[in-house]
Amino acid sequence: MHNGATLDRPVPGAARTPFGTRVSRWVDSRLGLDALSYPVPRHANTVFYTLGGITLFGLVVLIGSGIYLAQFYNPQPVGAHESVGYIIQSVRFGALVRSIHFWMANLVMITMLLHMARVFATGSYQKPRELNWLVGLALFGTSLGLVFTGTVLKWDQEGYEALGHNEGMGKLLGGLGTWFTAGFTRSVPILSRLFIAHVAILPAILILFVIGHFALVKHHGISGLPGQEAEGDMSDTQVAIVEEGRSSFASHLRHLVGWGLLVTAAAGALSLLFGSPLGPLAAAGPERTKPPWMFLPFFSLENLFGLKSLLWAPVILFLLLALVPLVDRSPAKALRGRRPILAAGTVLAVALIGLAVLALTTAAKTHLGGM
Repeated sequence: MHNGATLDRPVPGAARTPFGTRVSRWVDSRLGLDALSYPVPRHANTVFYTLGGITLFGLVVLIGSGIYLAQFYNPQPVGAHESVGYIIQSVRFGALVRSIHFWMANLVMITMLLHMARVFATGSYQKPRELNWLVGLALFGTSLGLVFTGTVLKWDQEGYEALGHNEGMGKLLGGLGTWFTAGFTRSVPILSRLFIAHVAILPAILILFVIGHFALVKHHGISGLPGQEAEGDMSDTQVAIVEEGRSSFASHLRHLVGWGLLVTAAAGALSLLFGSPLGPLAAAGPERTKPPWMFLPFFSLENLFGLKSLLWAPVILFLLLALVPLVDRSPAKALRGRRPILAAGTVLAVALIGLAVLALTTAAKTHLGGM
Protein backbone atom coordinates (compact mmCIF):
# COMPACT_ATOMS: atom_id res chain seq x y z
CA MET A 1 0.00 0.00 0.00
CA HIS A 2 1.20 3.53 -0.81
CA ASN A 3 -0.02 6.29 1.49
CA GLY A 4 0.97 9.06 -0.91
CA ALA A 5 1.80 9.77 -4.51
CA THR A 6 4.69 7.85 -5.98
CA LEU A 7 7.80 9.62 -7.19
CA ASP A 8 6.72 9.04 -10.78
CA ARG A 9 3.21 10.47 -10.31
CA PRO A 10 2.72 14.19 -9.59
CA VAL A 11 0.60 15.23 -6.62
CA PRO A 12 -2.82 16.53 -7.83
CA GLY A 13 -2.90 20.29 -7.86
CA ALA A 14 0.87 20.63 -7.41
CA ALA A 15 2.94 22.79 -9.75
CA ARG A 16 3.92 20.78 -12.81
CA THR A 17 7.65 20.17 -13.34
CA PRO A 18 8.90 21.91 -16.52
CA PHE A 19 9.20 19.58 -19.50
CA GLY A 20 12.94 20.30 -19.94
CA THR A 21 13.63 19.38 -16.33
CA ARG A 22 11.70 16.11 -16.66
CA VAL A 23 13.65 15.24 -19.81
CA SER A 24 17.01 15.97 -18.16
CA ARG A 25 16.03 13.84 -15.16
CA TRP A 26 15.00 10.96 -17.43
CA VAL A 27 18.25 11.15 -19.39
CA ASP A 28 20.33 11.40 -16.21
CA SER A 29 18.57 8.43 -14.60
CA ARG A 30 19.37 6.30 -17.65
CA LEU A 31 22.89 7.49 -18.47
CA GLY A 32 24.19 8.60 -15.09
CA LEU A 33 25.35 11.99 -16.36
CA ASP A 34 25.28 13.33 -12.80
CA ALA A 35 28.69 11.67 -12.45
CA LEU A 36 30.02 14.66 -14.41
CA SER A 37 28.64 17.11 -11.85
CA TYR A 38 31.76 17.15 -9.75
CA PRO A 39 33.40 20.26 -8.29
CA VAL A 40 36.46 21.80 -9.91
CA PRO A 41 38.66 24.68 -8.71
CA ARG A 42 37.89 28.09 -10.18
CA HIS A 43 41.17 28.25 -12.08
CA ALA A 44 39.92 25.30 -14.17
CA ASN A 45 37.80 27.80 -16.10
CA THR A 46 40.79 29.85 -17.28
CA VAL A 47 41.92 29.38 -20.86
CA PHE A 48 45.22 27.76 -19.86
CA TYR A 49 43.39 25.00 -18.01
CA THR A 50 40.84 24.42 -20.78
CA LEU A 51 43.41 23.88 -23.54
CA GLY A 52 43.01 20.10 -23.31
CA GLY A 53 39.24 20.40 -23.69
CA ILE A 54 39.63 22.89 -26.55
CA THR A 55 41.87 20.35 -28.28
CA LEU A 56 39.20 17.68 -27.81
CA PHE A 57 36.59 20.02 -29.32
CA GLY A 58 38.85 20.52 -32.32
CA LEU A 59 39.33 16.76 -32.71
CA VAL A 60 35.55 16.33 -32.84
CA VAL A 61 35.38 18.93 -35.64
CA LEU A 62 38.19 17.10 -37.47
CA ILE A 63 36.40 13.76 -37.23
CA GLY A 64 33.13 15.25 -38.48
CA SER A 65 34.72 17.07 -41.41
CA GLY A 66 36.90 14.06 -42.18
CA ILE A 67 33.88 11.76 -42.43
CA TYR A 68 32.36 14.12 -44.99
CA LEU A 69 35.54 14.38 -47.06
CA ALA A 70 36.07 10.62 -47.05
CA GLN A 71 32.84 10.15 -48.99
CA PHE A 72 34.42 11.74 -52.06
CA TYR A 73 38.08 10.73 -51.80
CA ASN A 74 39.61 8.09 -54.07
CA PRO A 75 42.52 6.37 -52.25
CA GLN A 76 44.00 4.96 -55.46
CA PRO A 77 47.23 6.59 -56.75
CA VAL A 78 45.77 7.14 -60.22
CA GLY A 79 42.76 9.07 -58.92
CA ALA A 80 43.67 10.51 -55.51
CA HIS A 81 44.82 13.97 -56.62
CA GLU A 82 41.94 14.28 -59.07
CA SER A 83 39.42 13.37 -56.35
CA VAL A 84 40.79 16.14 -54.09
CA GLY A 85 40.31 18.56 -56.98
CA TYR A 86 36.77 17.24 -57.39
CA ILE A 87 36.08 17.90 -53.69
CA ILE A 88 37.31 21.48 -54.08
CA GLN A 89 35.51 22.28 -57.34
CA SER A 90 32.34 20.17 -57.46
CA VAL A 91 31.29 18.86 -54.04
CA ARG A 92 28.79 21.03 -52.20
CA PHE A 93 30.71 22.88 -49.46
CA GLY A 94 33.67 20.65 -50.33
CA ALA A 95 36.24 23.44 -50.53
CA LEU A 96 35.04 24.96 -47.26
CA VAL A 97 34.93 21.67 -45.36
CA ARG A 98 38.37 20.69 -46.64
CA SER A 99 39.80 24.07 -45.64
CA ILE A 100 38.24 23.87 -42.18
CA HIS A 101 39.71 20.36 -41.83
CA PHE A 102 43.14 21.67 -42.81
CA TRP A 103 43.15 24.74 -40.58
CA MET A 104 41.57 22.98 -37.63
CA ALA A 105 44.32 20.34 -37.83
CA ASN A 106 46.89 23.14 -37.53
CA LEU A 107 45.04 24.84 -34.68
CA VAL A 108 44.61 21.55 -32.82
CA MET A 109 48.36 20.96 -32.99
CA ILE A 110 48.92 24.46 -31.59
CA THR A 111 46.46 24.00 -28.70
CA MET A 112 47.92 20.55 -28.00
CA LEU A 113 51.46 21.94 -27.81
CA LEU A 114 50.29 24.81 -25.59
CA HIS A 115 48.49 22.31 -23.36
CA MET A 116 51.65 20.20 -23.05
CA ALA A 117 53.68 23.35 -22.30
CA ARG A 118 51.21 24.35 -19.57
CA VAL A 119 51.28 20.87 -18.01
CA PHE A 120 55.08 20.93 -18.07
CA ALA A 121 55.38 24.47 -16.69
CA THR A 122 52.97 23.86 -13.80
CA GLY A 123 54.36 20.44 -12.90
CA SER A 124 51.02 18.75 -13.55
CA TYR A 125 52.83 15.58 -14.62
CA GLN A 126 54.05 14.95 -11.07
CA LYS A 127 52.72 12.28 -8.72
CA PRO A 128 50.03 10.95 -9.06
CA ARG A 129 49.63 12.06 -12.70
CA GLU A 130 52.75 10.51 -14.25
CA LEU A 131 50.78 7.98 -16.29
CA ASN A 132 48.51 10.65 -17.74
CA TRP A 133 51.60 12.54 -18.96
CA LEU A 134 52.59 9.41 -20.89
CA VAL A 135 49.07 9.02 -22.28
CA GLY A 136 49.23 12.66 -23.39
CA LEU A 137 52.52 11.99 -25.19
CA ALA A 138 50.89 9.03 -26.94
CA LEU A 139 48.04 11.32 -27.99
CA PHE A 140 50.53 13.81 -29.38
CA GLY A 141 52.38 11.12 -31.32
CA THR A 142 49.12 9.75 -32.75
CA SER A 143 48.10 13.26 -33.80
CA LEU A 144 51.41 13.71 -35.62
CA GLY A 145 50.69 10.44 -37.42
CA LEU A 146 47.31 11.79 -38.51
CA VAL A 147 48.90 15.00 -39.81
CA PHE A 148 51.52 13.01 -41.71
CA THR A 149 49.06 10.60 -43.33
CA GLY A 150 46.71 13.47 -44.16
CA THR A 151 49.59 15.21 -45.94
CA VAL A 152 50.27 12.11 -48.05
CA LEU A 153 46.60 11.69 -49.01
CA LYS A 154 46.61 14.92 -51.02
CA TRP A 155 48.92 13.08 -53.45
CA ASP A 156 50.44 16.32 -54.65
CA GLN A 157 54.20 16.88 -54.72
CA GLU A 158 54.34 17.46 -50.96
CA GLY A 159 52.37 14.27 -50.29
CA TYR A 160 54.46 12.24 -52.71
CA GLU A 161 57.71 13.34 -51.09
CA ALA A 162 56.27 12.70 -47.62
CA LEU A 163 55.47 9.16 -48.74
CA GLY A 164 59.03 8.78 -49.96
CA HIS A 165 60.29 9.61 -46.48
CA ASN A 166 57.74 7.20 -45.02
CA GLU A 167 59.15 4.38 -47.13
CA GLY A 168 62.72 5.47 -46.44
CA MET A 169 62.21 5.20 -42.69
CA GLY A 170 60.45 1.88 -43.15
CA LYS A 171 63.52 0.50 -44.91
CA LEU A 172 65.75 1.78 -42.12
CA LEU A 173 63.69 -0.21 -39.63
CA GLY A 174 64.21 -3.41 -41.60
CA GLY A 175 61.62 -6.11 -40.92
CA LEU A 176 59.90 -3.94 -38.28
CA GLY A 177 59.21 -1.26 -40.89
CA THR A 178 57.83 -3.46 -43.66
CA TRP A 179 54.28 -2.15 -43.14
CA PHE A 180 55.47 1.35 -44.07
CA THR A 181 56.77 0.24 -47.47
CA ALA A 182 55.08 -0.68 -50.73
CA GLY A 183 56.60 -4.15 -50.45
CA PHE A 184 54.26 -5.10 -47.60
CA THR A 185 51.65 -6.30 -50.10
CA ARG A 186 51.14 -6.16 -53.86
CA SER A 187 47.34 -6.32 -53.61
CA VAL A 188 46.76 -2.89 -52.04
CA PRO A 189 48.69 0.32 -52.88
CA ILE A 190 50.50 1.90 -49.97
CA LEU A 191 48.45 5.08 -50.47
CA SER A 192 45.26 3.08 -49.85
CA ARG A 193 46.75 1.58 -46.69
CA LEU A 194 47.72 5.01 -45.41
CA PHE A 195 44.15 6.15 -46.13
CA ILE A 196 42.88 3.29 -43.95
CA ALA A 197 45.36 4.30 -41.26
CA HIS A 198 44.16 7.92 -41.47
CA VAL A 199 40.42 7.24 -41.32
CA ALA A 200 40.26 4.09 -39.16
CA ILE A 201 43.40 2.85 -37.40
CA LEU A 202 44.81 6.12 -36.06
CA PRO A 203 41.39 7.62 -35.11
CA ALA A 204 40.55 4.44 -33.17
CA ILE A 205 43.87 4.65 -31.30
CA LEU A 206 43.33 8.38 -30.73
CA ILE A 207 39.83 7.85 -29.29
CA LEU A 208 41.11 5.17 -26.88
CA PHE A 209 43.86 7.48 -25.65
CA VAL A 210 41.41 10.39 -25.31
CA ILE A 211 39.06 8.27 -23.20
CA GLY A 212 41.94 7.15 -21.00
CA HIS A 213 43.32 10.68 -20.73
CA PHE A 214 40.06 12.26 -19.58
CA ALA A 215 39.24 9.31 -17.31
CA LEU A 216 42.53 9.93 -15.49
CA VAL A 217 41.77 13.67 -15.29
CA LYS A 218 38.43 12.79 -13.70
CA HIS A 219 40.10 10.32 -11.33
CA HIS A 220 42.91 12.60 -10.13
CA GLY A 221 41.11 15.92 -10.53
CA ILE A 222 42.28 19.03 -12.32
CA SER A 223 45.73 19.88 -11.01
CA GLY A 224 46.21 22.80 -8.68
CA LEU A 225 48.14 25.93 -9.49
CA PRO A 226 51.91 26.02 -8.82
CA GLY A 227 52.28 26.16 -5.04
CA GLN A 228 48.94 24.41 -4.38
CA GLU A 229 50.16 21.04 -3.18
CA ALA A 230 48.53 18.06 -1.51
CA GLU A 231 48.16 18.43 2.26
CA GLY A 232 47.52 15.37 4.39
CA ASP A 233 44.46 13.57 3.04
CA MET A 234 43.60 16.46 0.70
CA SER A 235 44.70 16.33 -2.92
CA ASP A 236 46.04 19.40 -4.69
CA THR A 237 42.63 19.71 -6.39
CA GLN A 238 40.84 19.83 -3.04
CA VAL A 239 43.37 22.33 -1.69
CA ALA A 240 42.74 24.53 -4.73
CA ILE A 241 38.98 24.35 -4.19
CA VAL A 242 39.39 25.39 -0.54
CA GLU A 243 41.70 28.28 -1.41
CA GLU A 244 39.88 29.57 -4.51
CA GLY A 245 36.32 28.39 -4.05
CA ARG A 246 34.60 25.76 -6.10
CA SER A 247 33.14 25.80 -9.56
CA SER A 248 31.10 23.05 -11.24
CA PHE A 249 32.08 20.81 -14.11
CA ALA A 250 29.04 22.16 -15.98
CA SER A 251 30.55 25.64 -15.79
CA HIS A 252 33.92 24.24 -16.87
CA LEU A 253 32.20 22.53 -19.81
CA ARG A 254 30.53 25.80 -20.87
CA HIS A 255 33.91 27.55 -20.92
CA LEU A 256 35.39 24.65 -22.88
CA VAL A 257 32.64 24.72 -25.51
CA GLY A 258 32.82 28.50 -25.76
CA TRP A 259 36.55 28.46 -26.46
CA GLY A 260 36.10 25.51 -28.79
CA LEU A 261 33.52 27.40 -30.83
CA LEU A 262 35.86 30.39 -30.98
CA VAL A 263 38.69 28.20 -32.33
CA THR A 264 36.27 26.71 -34.86
CA ALA A 265 35.29 30.22 -35.94
CA ALA A 266 39.00 31.01 -36.36
CA ALA A 267 39.38 27.92 -38.56
CA GLY A 268 36.41 29.08 -40.61
CA ALA A 269 37.83 32.57 -41.00
CA LEU A 270 41.23 31.20 -42.09
CA SER A 271 39.42 28.93 -44.54
CA LEU A 272 37.58 31.83 -46.14
CA LEU A 273 40.70 33.99 -46.29
CA PHE A 274 43.31 31.47 -47.44
CA GLY A 275 41.62 28.20 -48.36
CA SER A 276 43.80 25.09 -48.09
CA PRO A 277 46.81 24.23 -50.25
CA LEU A 278 46.86 21.64 -53.01
CA GLY A 279 50.04 21.42 -55.02
CA PRO A 280 50.58 20.00 -58.52
CA LEU A 281 50.21 16.30 -59.27
CA ALA A 282 53.08 14.26 -57.88
CA ALA A 283 56.04 13.71 -60.17
CA ALA A 284 59.32 11.86 -59.69
CA GLY A 285 62.48 13.93 -59.47
CA PRO A 286 64.52 15.97 -57.00
CA GLU A 287 62.74 16.98 -53.77
CA ARG A 288 61.13 20.40 -54.01
CA THR A 289 58.88 20.74 -50.94
CA LYS A 290 59.14 21.14 -47.19
CA PRO A 291 56.99 19.34 -44.61
CA PRO A 292 54.22 20.91 -42.50
CA TRP A 293 55.46 23.24 -39.77
CA MET A 294 55.26 20.68 -36.96
CA PHE A 295 57.88 18.54 -38.76
CA LEU A 296 60.25 21.38 -39.67
CA PRO A 297 62.73 20.74 -36.80
CA PHE A 298 63.22 17.20 -38.07
CA PHE A 299 63.62 18.52 -41.62
CA SER A 300 66.62 20.58 -40.48
CA LEU A 301 68.14 17.60 -38.71
CA GLU A 302 67.67 15.56 -41.87
CA ASN A 303 69.47 18.24 -43.87
CA LEU A 304 72.35 18.15 -41.38
CA PHE A 305 72.66 14.43 -40.62
CA GLY A 306 70.70 12.55 -43.27
CA LEU A 307 67.60 10.37 -43.30
CA LYS A 308 68.57 8.40 -40.19
CA SER A 309 68.09 11.50 -38.04
CA LEU A 310 64.48 11.67 -39.23
CA LEU A 311 63.97 8.31 -37.55
CA TRP A 312 66.03 8.72 -34.39
CA ALA A 313 65.35 12.37 -33.53
CA PRO A 314 61.61 11.82 -32.77
CA VAL A 315 62.48 8.68 -30.78
CA ILE A 316 64.99 10.60 -28.65
CA LEU A 317 62.60 13.55 -28.24
CA PHE A 318 59.71 11.40 -27.04
CA LEU A 319 62.02 9.42 -24.77
CA LEU A 320 63.28 12.61 -23.13
CA LEU A 321 59.71 13.83 -22.62
CA ALA A 322 58.63 10.44 -21.24
CA LEU A 323 61.44 10.61 -18.66
CA VAL A 324 60.32 14.00 -17.32
CA PRO A 325 58.15 12.60 -14.46
CA LEU A 326 61.01 10.29 -13.43
CA VAL A 327 63.59 13.09 -13.47
CA ASP A 328 61.42 15.64 -11.66
CA ARG A 329 60.30 13.62 -8.63
CA SER A 330 60.19 16.58 -6.28
CA PRO A 331 56.80 16.95 -4.56
CA ALA A 332 57.11 20.74 -4.86
CA LYS A 333 55.12 22.33 -7.68
CA ALA A 334 56.23 25.91 -7.07
CA LEU A 335 58.13 27.37 -10.02
CA ARG A 336 61.13 28.39 -7.90
CA GLY A 337 61.68 24.84 -6.72
CA ARG A 338 61.70 23.46 -10.26
CA ARG A 339 64.19 25.77 -11.95
CA PRO A 340 66.51 23.05 -13.36
CA ILE A 341 63.74 21.11 -15.14
CA LEU A 342 62.12 24.32 -16.38
CA ALA A 343 65.48 25.52 -17.73
CA ALA A 344 66.02 22.21 -19.52
CA GLY A 345 62.55 22.40 -21.05
CA THR A 346 63.15 25.96 -22.19
CA VAL A 347 66.43 25.00 -23.85
CA LEU A 348 64.73 22.13 -25.67
CA ALA A 349 61.87 24.34 -26.85
CA VAL A 350 64.25 27.06 -28.08
CA ALA A 351 66.33 24.45 -29.91
CA LEU A 352 63.24 23.04 -31.68
CA ILE A 353 62.05 26.52 -32.64
CA GLY A 354 65.54 27.37 -33.90
CA LEU A 355 65.64 24.24 -36.04
CA ALA A 356 62.21 25.11 -37.45
CA VAL A 357 63.36 28.63 -38.36
CA LEU A 358 66.48 27.14 -39.96
CA ALA A 359 64.27 24.86 -42.04
CA LEU A 360 62.19 27.80 -43.23
CA THR A 361 65.31 29.61 -44.45
CA THR A 362 66.96 26.55 -46.01
CA ALA A 363 66.25 25.31 -49.52
CA ALA A 364 64.79 21.83 -49.91
CA LYS A 365 67.45 19.15 -50.32
CA THR A 366 67.40 15.70 -51.84
CA HIS A 367 67.56 12.97 -49.22
CA LEU A 368 66.11 10.01 -51.09
CA GLY A 369 68.30 9.63 -54.13
CA GLY A 370 66.12 11.69 -56.45
CA MET A 371 62.99 9.79 -55.41
